[in-house]
Amino acid sequence: MADTSTEYEDDRAGIRTFPFPADLSVLGVGMQVGPMEPGRTWHAEAAAERVHRIDFHAVMLIRGDPIRHMVDFTEYEVSVGELLWIRPGQVHRFSRTAAYRGTALIMQPGFLPRGIVEATGLYRYDLPPLLRPDPAQLAALENSLAQLEREYLDTGTLPLSLHTSVLRHTLTAFLLRLAHLAASSADAAREQTDTTFTRFREAVEKGFATNHSVSAYADALGYSRRTLVRAVRAATGETPKGFIDKRVVLEAKRLLAHTDLPIGRVGASVGFPDAGNFSKFFHQHTGTTPVAFRTELS
Repeated sequence: MADTSTEYEDDRAGIRTFPFPADLSVLGVGMQVGPMEPGRTWHAEAAAERVHRIDFHAVMLIRGDPIRHMVDFTEYEVSVGELLWIRPGQVHRFSRTAAYRGTALIMQPGFLPRGIVEATGLYRYDLPPLLRPDPAQLAALENSLAQLEREYLDTGTLPLSLHTSVLRHTLTAFLLRLAHLAASSADAAREQTDTTFTRFREAVEKGFATNHSVSAYADALGYSRRTLVRAVRAATGETPKGFIDKRVVLEAKRLLAHTDLPIGRVGASVGFPDAGNFSKFFHQHTGTTPVAFRTELS
């Protein structure tokens, strides 16, 4: 079981990352589901309103007053009957003032088999975290989530191995509904079928800190540059270079806003050994300098 009294630092950002609290799960299984309560956090010493990351998935179905929740520098207003899906590694922050009411589901990435992970789109970072189901979709999601919670708490009718299997199947049913809702958002279905773009997006996520070259990505993935340009433009409306640069800028903003790393170290962390080149790049894409961006947030 994980020790939730410990924490670790993200190598790039220095933002606190909290592990899945396995020792708080019923029978230690790789998921938890239950009501959200005021003051509840991922970690006994964590301040919910502080920016942090989690290394697990979190889905929150809101049933109380609207809340505001920041995910990767975007503030989302979430109303009753809407859901937030936060994926591992995303920077986020709870509201300082709102009380979160509803149901929370958290799960370890490895709790489900790989095939189910792919089918349910657990790593579709391109999709927005805020999901707005229609009444029929919401009723189905609520029923599925309630069934999952009942199975989670039912520890007396099955041995642990079968209990875990039932949880995986019930969780899969809920996530398939959730994934369908997510994929029905603007242009999501087209993106999902575009294997070329999916592979490129995943490669950029792994390599953006050191590799900013479109040609290098194309060569590594076995595509021509023209094929990659067509796929990325169809999925996002922008060029591969623009997609890479946007990811680099996002990480630079994270580091500038939530760490005390010197500007030169920030630049080096996102692939710019020369601080001057980093400042020029950042200004070109944001209209401000790294120093000014950090100062505005202080």
